Amino acid sequence: MIQRYVAKISGPLLDRIDIHIEVPAVQYKELRGGAAAEGSAQIRTRVMAARAVQRERFAKANEKIYANAQMTTRQIRAYCELSPEAERLLERAMQQQGLTARAHDRILKVARTIADLEAADHLTVAHLAEAIQYRTLDRSYWA
Repeated sequence: MIQRYVAKISGPLLDRIDIHIEVPAVQYKELRGGAAAEGSAQIRTRVMAARAVQRERFAKANEKIYANAQMTTRQIRAYCELSPEAERLLERAMQQQGLTARAHDRILKVARTIADLEAADHLTVAHLAEAIQYRTLDRSYWA
């Protein structure tokens, strides 16, 4: 179902979507397995905490925004500092996947949000790698 939806969107429009993922069907054994999944209430608590962190971050700096998705390029540079390793990973992803400047900014916003969901003060290579992964679906269909 998702593939049909994605196929209807042209390449440049897909670049405006922050997260691109394909959700496969859940296997029967996973449904019946004993492993406890994170519940909706737990997820909601993490999301609300992350949103509060974002509101506080921007309020402290007298920014007129309340969420990472609203950051401008200047704000991205201020709030999404990368280690040298993360910088190399992003550069490599940009070159190998032919990502645009818009995709670059969206990756950093999503990585900042992933870090906020984990209550991490700084972006790590893992946060950035996960955010990059969310941009690869469009490349598999349009590259």
